[in-house]
Amino acid sequence: MKASIIMTTYNSEIWLRKVLTGFSVQTEMDFEVIVADDGSTIETRKVIENFSSKFKYPIIHVWHEDNGFQKTKILNKAIVKSNSDYLIFTDGDCIPRNDFIKNHLKNKEKGYFLSGGYFKLPMSISKLISESDIVNQNCFKILWLIKNGLKINFKITKLSNNKYFSNFMNWLSPTKRTFNGHNTSCYKNDIIAVNGFNEDIQYGGLDREVGERLFNNGLLSKQIRYSAICLHLDHERGYASPEIWQKNNAIRTFNKKNKIIKIENGITSSDTPKI
Repeated sequence: MKASIIMTTYNSEIWLRKVLTGFSVQTEMDFEVIVADDGSTIETRKVIENFSSKFKYPIIHVWHEDNGFQKTKILNKAIVKSNSDYLIFTDGDCIPRNDFIKNHLKNKEKGYFLSGGYFKLPMSISKLISESDIVNQNCFKILWLIKNGLKINFKITKLSNNKYFSNFMNWLSPTKRTFNGHNTSCYKNDIIAVNGFNEDIQYGGLDREVGERLFNNGLLSKQIRYSAICLHLDHERGYASPEIWQKNNAIRTFNKKNKIIKIENGITSSDTPKI
């Protein structure tokens, strides 16, 4: 298969249903979906089972018990379970446009990871979007969004479906080409080479930290935020705290200063079996 889609989720069945609908109507269907589930209830499993027949390959549900925020651990387990040599990372609250996978595969290149973004929606529109709006792609149309209450700003240009404009804006954008867990991709061998996600890090910058170690290992990155489009559904962020951010930033500062590539507590950590 051409790609493994690794998406994280935690007790967000309504949002996950919308995201899986988005992946079920991709123009490129030669991929597998791996749901990295950080301890959701059986309701999430039911959603996944309902979608099992809509993809070329069975959905892989990677789950562990709810023991607080362990997103890095479940991501590492999902990486181990993946069956493709190319990984696309996203979240269970980001609906992909139907050319999302096509554009990741079109732009992949040895020695690079791809850096995408998202278009953030308010809660009112997040709730309003139906499965039919996703299937017919109405929710990605600027006029449809404005009609349903979206306030106009420059960021709405991300939703332009003109490849020449998208390529130009990818080149022009001053946004750093970082590893963004909601929309990024890389070769599996590259992320294994840095031992995956750092399990010492909790909410806040866990994806950026991986990208910084990939840079330390000689990789470059390409900007695709105007090509690989996804809509971010609104939600609360209950895991954020100043103390955790401070700890995470200290780890990232140390790793950058010392050009750390492979962390100890990752895919191959002895205390967390990944298979």
